[in-house]
Amino acid sequence: MSITVLIADDHEIVRSGFRNMLQGSKFIVVGESSCGAEIFKQLETHLPNLVILDVQMRNGDGLYTMGRLRLEHPEIPVLMFSMYDNPTYVARAHALGAVGYLLKSDTREKILEALEKASNRETVWRREELRRVTGALATPRIQSDIEAPLTHRESEVLAELANGKTNKEIAQALDISYETVKEHVQHILRKIGVSNRTQAAVWAVRKNLV
Repeated sequence: MSITVLIADDHEIVRSGFRNMLQGSKFIVVGESSCGAEIFKQLETHLPNLVILDVQMRNGDGLYTMGRLRLEHPEIPVLMFSMYDNPTYVARAHALGAVGYLLKSDTREKILEALEKASNRETVWRREELRRVTGALATPRIQSDIEAPLTHRESEVLAELANGKTNKEIAQALDISYETVKEHVQHILRKIGVSNRTQAAVWAVRKNLV
């Protein structure tokens, strides 16, 4: 029995490579999207068995799209797909309800095995992935109920941090100094009661801030 797949990635060469990789398998690509908005337009007329979603896409973060998919189409398993082996992305994807997180450097065999599990609603999360973010995912949920008095700038920094950006990248995005970013990050961690950036990203997800 065939399993229908929708692929969302902003690079055509990646989508083409995925199509070619799936040829001869039980998985049939029935839709492609280069941004989050296109995904939801396609889902208005056809619901695939599985969505493969790039973490970073133009015109919108793939993780933001992941959150919206879980709200509007909780019945469709979503498998995150990325070139970034970033613990913040991994933690956010898990917290948002993705069934797994694949790297674009993974082998064809590993990807097909992951798709098989995902289509059967089995977890694709690998032990080593979860071990790296155990601290963040184990952050007491009661922390997400704290009304942290973040300033507007701290909220901006937190949003950029949750998108996996480094302090240098945040400084460039917000046009502030590197030292100012470091200071804001320290204040954010203290205010929300977490010990590292990955925990802060998960907290932001649970507060629906990203």
